[in-house]
Amino acid sequence: MPEGAGKAIGSIVKNRGGHYGVLKKEDIYTIEDIYALPDGIRAELIDGKIYYMVPPSWSHQRISSDLHNQIYNYIKDGNGQCEVLAAPFAVFLDDGSNYVEPDISVICDRSKLDEKGCHGAPDWIIEIVSPGSKTRDYMTKLFKYRIAGVREYWIVDAEKQMTTIYSFEQDLVEQYNFGEDMPVGIYDGLVIRDLGSYI
Repeated sequence: MPEGAGKAIGSIVKNRGGHYGVLKKEDIYTIEDIYALPDGIRAELIDGKIYYMVPPSWSHQRISSDLHNQIYNYIKDGNGQCEVLAAPFAVFLDDGSNYVEPDISVICDRSKLDEKGCHGAPDWIIEIVSPGSKTRDYMTKLFKYRIAGVREYWIVDAEKQMTTIYSFEQDLVEQYNFGEDMPVGIYDGLVIRDLGSYI
């Protein structure tokens, strides 16, 4: 997801490399600017800046589908009450001033859910790194998710063939290579297996 911040209407620009670039504006954008985007344009709002998103790659979607299926089947088989939702799905962090679309969100408090999205922190968020989203996933969102109350945050990096797991409740960080079994902190019995075996 190439990064870029700028005016919500009529100012999506590309640099010479064809990637969306940062427009240096002093404006502070709001959720109204997100809702005013033209159809088909996806973006996130973090601390008053808009970050435009491009369609994900094939490998990105394969990883997302694999993760979603493993988590969904575990919850369904155990008659669990949590919801696992894949992007595009709106998550309104804090008081709604930060709007993100995590690749996968697991929400166990259903009172946070309505037709617009999730209002408050999901229990577990997974972001799958794209070439332009590294800084946002590894730094900006890491900080935002932690202070918002996310319990567990995974960063899946196909380029590094590695998943970094932040268990905020235990103040623990672990890294796993693709192909290794990865235990899920918020569930005692869930282990993600064979991630990236098709990469």
